Amino acid sequence: MTVTASNSSFVDPTAPLTGLQKWTPEKQLQIAIYLTCCFIAMAMLPNYIWDQQAREFVYVMGVIGIWRYLWWANHWLRAGIYGKVTYPKMRDRAAALWGSGWRPRHIHVQMTTFREHRYISEAVVRGLVTEIRDAGVPATIWLGSSELEDEQLIANHLKLIGNDCDITLRIIRQNQPGKRVAIALILRAMSRAGLGKDDIVCFMDGDFVLHPGAIRKCYPLFALDPDLHALTTDEHVDVRGPQWMQSWLDMRFAQRRLAMQSHALSNRVLTLTGRFSVFRATHIVSHEFIRLQEADFLDHWLWGKFRFLSGDDKSSWYCLLRNGVKMTYVPDASGTTIEVVDGSGRQRMVENLRRWSGNMLRNGQRAIQLGPRRMPFFIWWCCVDQRLAMWTMLFSPMLAIAGALKLGFAFLAAYIIFVALTRMLLSIVLFIYASKIDLNFIWTLYVNQILNAGVKVYMMWRLAKQKWANRGNQKQGFQGANFVVQMREAMASFLTLITFFCLLLAVVLYSKLMIAPNWSFVFSFAFS
Repeated sequence: MTVTASNSSFVDPTAPLTGLQKWTPEKQLQIAIYLTCCFIAMAMLPNYIWDQQAREFVYVMGVIGIWRYLWWANHWLRAGIYGKVTYPKMRDRAAALWGSGWRPRHIHVQMTTFREHRYISEAVVRGLVTEIRDAGVPATIWLGSSELEDEQLIANHLKLIGNDCDITLRIIRQNQPGKRVAIALILRAMSRAGLGKDDIVCFMDGDFVLHPGAIRKCYPLFALDPDLHALTTDEHVDVRGPQWMQSWLDMRFAQRRLAMQSHALSNRVLTLTGRFSVFRATHIVSHEFIRLQEADFLDHWLWGKFRFLSGDDKSSWYCLLRNGVKMTYVPDASGTTIEVVDGSGRQRMVENLRRWSGNMLRNGQRAIQLGPRRMPFFIWWCCVDQRLAMWTMLFSPMLAIAGALKLGFAFLAAYIIFVALTRMLLSIVLFIYASKIDLNFIWTLYVNQILNAGVKVYMMWRLAKQKWANRGNQKQGFQGANFVVQMREAMASFLTLITFFCLLLAVVLYSKLMIAPNWSFVFSFAFS
């Protein structure tokens, strides 16, 4: 089916503010007042830093804090080098190549959709058509779907909005549920169509609206660097739901921009987002890549062999990571995800954390097993650090509570001030990477860290348990009421309880709220 598209454009609603547009006098005053209140509270409350009784708490919290903040500083420094030195050179060379008249032979877009709202699908089509028109080359949209209504909506809008672009819409109807199946069927269709190893393919979601210039900024990078096999792009989010959820996701995407630029300095990234990433076709039409999309699995000692429900972007990343190919991040190519929150925003947040954390744990474990020889050491250590950070994030607040039980409420108040001050300093760093200054980052950052760490520990023993609410409420992992399933769930609950108990015990023993018996006492008790 061949359709055409017209002159329509999508205006970027999240164009980043700069200078005094972002750092307005009002925002500067709010930050100054906040920091002043923190310093006044520090001056008025008792100081436990040099107290002999508090040294066990202060030392370990200080060591953990120094470690984590130096790690942040390291990412910030690396992100600055990539954003100010490395990427501008890449960007200028790509712009010069595009300006000289170079164009890709063909634009291939792999897109999946599932029951999106009409206005979202139409905005996605308009943004995509604008990019294809600006490139001025033929394009094929490979649409993976499961329902006729979605297909007709996109096809009709492509016909409606134009007559001046050479766009072929190829619809691949999936025969099984799930986004992974849709992607795999598209890739098999691409393979049969004879895509060459140097053809470039965009992977995108059906709720992601491209901002102007995305293709122009991404495609020339592949022509300039034959070793580049994948890149991922910047993301914004427009939440149609609670305002606090908008702040939370804005904060997470600011963290993502900082981390992605840091990772890209090592010619790798930690995820190739399904929102919008671009691939050289060399690997994506291979049997290995396609099988990882449609039937990626993990062999777990408790849950046995189970398939991955979500995390197709992590599977893509792992396949390329295993093949040792170059990946990068393009910070000025972007788009907006339109996130419609139906029902409870809090439940949606927890479900997202469980899905993201589960994907990270399932894929991070096998990435670490590849070893630092298969990737730059920094990237390998980032995978290790993701698993360490969840423990340090839980240890500090538990130690603060133990300190309050031993020394009084003033110690807990001092810890709260410490958190308030440090999260503001971290938020100031994130403001650099955010579209706007939002003081809600302060509390969303800390709550996100605590919840994320707790969810990771919970999911560590439930890697088979998966749920994808916005993909038809799909579920996978120990469904049913048979004896084996119940025993596995009971074992997972027992291990979760033991994990938190051991962490709590370590805190209690370290803080000397409870004194561990010596061996002589143990022997005398055992043989008396």
